[in-house]
Amino acid sequence: MLFLVAALLLLGVAMGSVAHAPLSVTLVAAAVIGTWLAVFAIRERRAHHR
Repeated sequence: MLFLVAALLLLGVAMGSVAHAPLSVTLVAAAVIGTWLAVFAIRERRAHHR
């Protein structure tokens, strides 16, 4: 639960900085986060099936 609170806090900070960051930086960050989430989902799905 503490991890979720920390993640939401970091998301709030990141969303606040997106308004001031250039579009290219925002798109690269979004791609990195999306890739990380996809890898996490795949690993969790594989671990759940075992």
